[in-house]
Amino acid sequence: MNHTFHIPVLGLGYSIDTPLKVARYGITSVVSITDDELCERMREFHLAENGIEYVPIRKDEEDGRARRITAYLNLMHRLVNEQFRLLRIQSFDTGNDINTYFELLPEHCRPKMIYRHMMQMEEGKEKDVLQKELRWQMTAGNIDVNIMSKVDKANYTADHENLGNDYTDAVAAMRGFANSTLYSSVVISAGLNPRLYAYMESCRDFFPDKAGLIRKKIILKVGDYRSALIQAKMLAKKGLWVNEFRIESGLNCGGHAFATDGLLLGPILEEFKQKRTDLSDELYAIYHAALETKNIRTPARPSLMITAQGGIGTAEEHNFLINHYQLDAAGWGSPFLLVPEATNVDQVTLDSLVAATQEDYYVSNSSPLGVRYNNFRKSTMEEQRLHRIASGRPGSPCKKKLLSTNTEFTELPICTASRKYQHLKIKELEATETEPSIFKERFDAITAKICLCEGLCASAYLKNDMLRPRENKAVSICPGPNLAYFGDTYSLKEMVNHIYGRSPISFKISRPNLFINELNLYIDYLKQDLNAQLHELNAKKTKYHEKFSEQLQSGINYYRRMIPELKQSTGIAAWELQQQLLNAEEKLLSITAEIASFRDGYNQKLN
Repeated sequence: MNHTFHIPVLGLGYSIDTPLKVARYGITSVVSITDDELCERMREFHLAENGIEYVPIRKDEEDGRARRITAYLNLMHRLVNEQFRLLRIQSFDTGNDINTYFELLPEHCRPKMIYRHMMQMEEGKEKDVLQKELRWQMTAGNIDVNIMSKVDKANYTADHENLGNDYTDAVAAMRGFANSTLYSSVVISAGLNPRLYAYMESCRDFFPDKAGLIRKKIILKVGDYRSALIQAKMLAKKGLWVNEFRIESGLNCGGHAFATDGLLLGPILEEFKQKRTDLSDELYAIYHAALETKNIRTPARPSLMITAQGGIGTAEEHNFLINHYQLDAAGWGSPFLLVPEATNVDQVTLDSLVAATQEDYYVSNSSPLGVRYNNFRKSTMEEQRLHRIASGRPGSPCKKKLLSTNTEFTELPICTASRKYQHLKIKELEATETEPSIFKERFDAITAKICLCEGLCASAYLKNDMLRPRENKAVSICPGPNLAYFGDTYSLKEMVNHIYGRSPISFKISRPNLFINELNLYIDYLKQDLNAQLHELNAKKTKYHEKFSEQLQSGINYYRRMIPELKQSTGIAAWELQQQLLNAEEKLLSITAEIASFRDGYNQKLN
């Protein structure tokens, strides 16, 4: 691939058909295949757009979920291939999309340099030869898919009989991808899932063929080196090679926020950089042995890529990460929500994002998964949630049941964002809690949950005029806090030019370096977590907070040592970086003193 960036998965619906908009230009993007209903409806939409007959696949058909996903991925593959074929045979006349393909490429890649040289040549045989060479060098972007390993509920027949492990949500989604015609990668996020890994061992496309080619590749989205090694070793023992470790900031990202224990992005990337060769050697030894036991011819050692994403906002940051940490690429997610050419954001939400302030972006407890979630205060889903509470009917009707995992009150799992669960939980709270302040705190925690299954799809339906009668049109969106600095909508060309530094976008407010941003997010997170647990502090939690603060201090020290390189590569004055680190350290020291005070108080109670 010539591009040094990719577009990560954006919610459920925001990037559901992004490959159809950017892949022909050589840009790789990631599609969520969590929601088979969304996949099926988008398949119907794009078949109609292309004048192709639609034959429905019902969810209740045999293996309906997997077959829906396969059918949608196959359609995208077919349409992207046709788009790319037509693009490739265009002339290089002014205004043709083939020129856009090359103009979007980074300046120093070989095809871009050949293209620039060719465009300055007079017509003739030599120019024709170069044009032919350029066409051969063109490649479409990958249609990668994302599976959240934690979204893996069991499924049941109409008679409430469990369909078994092969039909859980994540496993069925994996089968949908494995059975598709794609030559691409699955991005596995949200931690390890032994059941999912075991199923992948039965999928032929994850293993090398007779020519040594692996048709379906594996990308692990990870938060630190230790988790990456544990998961990759589990897969290698099954003969499954991790082609890429995609390192994501725990808090300076969109979607679910899987915070580390205070480990910051810079030190995490440093560890991967220092241990990259050892990591590859260790995994390959396990992988090679596993393939031998399966009588599969071991190919030449596969590549092991390392990429990063989360909070990148300038070309200088992009280049620094790639050059200093020897990354293969970097992900740009949330900024593409402001690129209507690339993603599905309805006009009302788009206008709200453009006008938003920093305070509108926050880490919430809104997700039914029980994981912190990047939320947007001005979303229509948030308006609807508050209106339902005020009307005495908190919670959402639960139709898709993708996140139904709670069995506190029911035999079959239900979702904590559902009206049914919240009614039962509030009823229990009313019977057990009499202290007004604690009641309010717990009531707010119960009713904070929102329906992500519908909210993260609604924008795609609204933008494409696909909303059905009486269907909920409230939109949930989960941008990272980095989006607060972008204050307009952009064309695809404008955003790519910004990424490569050809024409930087002006930020609406002063923006700190991405490392400083993440550091401050973690300090705020520690403070919030400490305050939330004041009534329930114990030795274990105090130890956790102490470790967290120690890791943050270690990160501050690391960045101090990095100031000369950061100054040279990002153009930020050394004194400014020093002051930002000092301000963060002062906040951290204040919190550390609180933790010590709580620890001493707890120990006195024990004595």
